[in-house]
Amino acid sequence: MAHVPVLLDEVMTAIRPRAGGLYVDGTLGGGGYARAVLAVHGARLIGIDRDPEAARTAAALRKVFPDTFAFQSGAFSLMEQIVELAGSDGVDGVMLDLGVSSMQIDEAERGFSFQKDGPLDMRMARSGPSAADAVNHLDADELAAIFKVYGEERHARRAARAIVEDRAAKPFETTLELASLMARVIGGKPGRIHPATRVFQGLRIYVNDELGELIRALGAAERILKPTGVLAVVTFHSLEDRIVKTFLRARAGLASQGSRHAPEVKAGPAPSFSLLTRKAIEPSEAEIAANPRARSSRLRAGVRTTHPAWPADDDGLPGVPPYSRLLECVA
Repeated sequence: MAHVPVLLDEVMTAIRPRAGGLYVDGTLGGGGYARAVLAVHGARLIGIDRDPEAARTAAALRKVFPDTFAFQSGAFSLMEQIVELAGSDGVDGVMLDLGVSSMQIDEAERGFSFQKDGPLDMRMARSGPSAADAVNHLDADELAAIFKVYGEERHARRAARAIVEDRAAKPFETTLELASLMARVIGGKPGRIHPATRVFQGLRIYVNDELGELIRALGAAERILKPTGVLAVVTFHSLEDRIVKTFLRARAGLASQGSRHAPEVKAGPAPSFSLLTRKAIEPSEAEIAANPRARSSRLRAGVRTTHPAWPADDDGLPGVPPYSRLLECVA
């Protein structure tokens, strides 16, 4: 199944690609957003993706747009360095389409799907520790925290204990081994989501350090965008959306100011963004009917002001073991 970009028209309306403008697609994937930008005569684009499979998309785009498209393999949190290496002093738009793509889910060997048997992998970059490393090395408290915070799984501790008990006899190697265990220990009513859904989500987010990457990428986008440049971010679940919403509202000077019952909140730096819309943009019923994956998508966008970028946010995410903990476990 080919990857279909969601909210494409809405993202293009937000970004407003124009001749002479330079744009960053931090999640190149199948190239849907990139093609729409490059179709505007004279618009230039730098594509970034840590998934090695995106290189095929990049090669195809280079053939069609040899003078206006460039690609760099790597994490989108590195966009500031990538833009600097490209010799630019700023960009006019940054697009991020978060989460896992249809192409990644459909490939059993990538290990993202609990419905397809394959290695318990889940690595977007195909390097570093895998989901199997996480479930076979982290302790029960750490796994429970990952499932609860990143997967929003109510039975996180039960799932974690079952994993630790089962791996003592045999380490987990495949997706169906883990999915079958979750079906037994979490259960669920017919017609509801699969019992492994939230556990797999939590593992995927943790193994790829997705929320830490997002926080770092938002700060990088703030620093490389020119005044009137636009940041457009499409999210697919509440954790991502909450981070993007909090970032843009804070940068627009709209963070909560407390109440008369709480200490006064000191004003932050001058707003570095203005909100393009006050609320997230959601897909139309027609788009959802044509592409069910779009159902949970949300677009938030902000326009860069002339004020300096704020100091970098702490990318630490409380309540779960740091990603470095997994690196230590498999070193």
